[in-house]
Amino acid sequence: MLTVVKNYFAMLALGALILIGALVPVAAEASTRTLMVGSSGADVTALQNTLSIKGYLTAAASGYFGAATLAAVKKFQCDQKIVCSGGSYGTVGPQTQAALAAGDTSISTGGAITGKSLTGPYTGPLEFSGWIPDWRLSSATLDVTPHLSQLKSVMPFGYKINSDGTINNASALSQNEWPAFIAAAKAAHSRVVPTVEWGDGQAIQNVLSNATTRVALEDTIANLVKANNFDGIDIDFEAKQEQTRDYFSTFLKGLYSRMGTKWVYCTIEARQPLIDRYSPGTTPPPDATNYANDFVQINKYCDRVEIMAYDQGTIDTRLNAARSAPYAPVADPGWVSDLVTLAAQNIAKNKIIIGVATYGYEYTVTQVDGSFQYQRLWAFNPKYATQIASQLGITPTRNSANEMGFIYNPNALQPAGPSDGDTTQTQQTTQPATTVTQNAGSQVNTNQPFNYMTWSDAQAIADKVSLARQLGVRGVAVFSPGGAEDQGMWNVLK
Repeated sequence: MLTVVKNYFAMLALGALILIGALVPVAAEASTRTLMVGSSGADVTALQNTLSIKGYLTAAASGYFGAATLAAVKKFQCDQKIVCSGGSYGTVGPQTQAALAAGDTSISTGGAITGKSLTGPYTGPLEFSGWIPDWRLSSATLDVTPHLSQLKSVMPFGYKINSDGTINNASALSQNEWPAFIAAAKAAHSRVVPTVEWGDGQAIQNVLSNATTRVALEDTIANLVKANNFDGIDIDFEAKQEQTRDYFSTFLKGLYSRMGTKWVYCTIEARQPLIDRYSPGTTPPPDATNYANDFVQINKYCDRVEIMAYDQGTIDTRLNAARSAPYAPVADPGWVSDLVTLAAQNIAKNKIIIGVATYGYEYTVTQVDGSFQYQRLWAFNPKYATQIASQLGITPTRNSANEMGFIYNPNALQPAGPSDGDTTQTQQTTQPATTVTQNAGSQVNTNQPFNYMTWSDAQAIADKVSLARQLGVRGVAVFSPGGAEDQGMWNVLK
């Protein structure tokens, strides 16, 4: 299942060696002054971006409060029943700012997603958990063990499935550092729920569509959990085909019936609303909603549903059009909010876990006829980016997704890619390595290609934790603690 893959931005001030002029950050926070026609500045840009995301403003953010912004503000105020006439109509004061900010970290869709949540919000304390990487086993167990009391569950990457449906290395978690770590987790009352990985869509179809092999797999997994006294199992079957949907649901039903009091966790791919997948005016193809995961059945047979809400890149056409280039985040809070809001129509909120990344991506970005081409180079742990920034004298800053990032001239420092210690594995992505997208504008005053880094640090993780509380879901699962993440993360998972 795993594939090794070898914002805002800084002013680059090293003469001809370093790129490109200044980048103007777009503020994510609500304004603290009253805004009205004629106002200008970064807070107006932030207002315009928020109105765009909420679906009220179609024009690109300019930083000037003109007629288009006035019309958008008025429509928002009327819709929110703030004011719909009079002298304050169209003026963005404290009450309007509060209404905008209430949805700002989640970046509300302004009615783009229809339907109600299956259940009301979960009101208990958030559950924190983490997938424990086997590819960084020694450092991962050292990193996580002191914090086990903070984690309701740990999901060790212990098992993979062969193409015939048998378990690959069924004794994996009885070796190396795993036994001591599992014992420590149990002592800290953290559930041990190992992950079973499978990313071969054709093999999944072959095995699950055959009643004999499907039932054998259900028995094997249930017996593995009980024989090792694990607290449950985490099913992570990715790259499934649409024709596998009902077979996968039948598999989950059979496994659930065999597990007794043991937990069934399900790790699933993110599902975007159609409005985010297709540009305005585009007719989605007939098979646009032929999904491989049946959320209704997953809700029935999974005790926790962990949504892989990361690896966004350039797949959200609506957010791409509302943000300034370069924009290819690991996970914009607005994107995550849309994923969860959509899932909650069929999955109970008290089961939903938001998956949160600890890594980042590097891209080569090229302007192409008014659009931007993003070539994904590799995933990395934060140290790789901060070392390059230090070498080039760049101060990483935040983008509108509130991730850390910067740009640099690859001619000043040819990137060799992260070393073994700074590379990371990511859960499988089907997004092409090179994509072309239109953004609202550019923060980069250059026509030359440049490299762009963006990553999830402790603050970006904190945003997702805050969002989980706002959305009323069960918790957050980190992918993945291993010693290379921003260590400030542990102060957030509380």
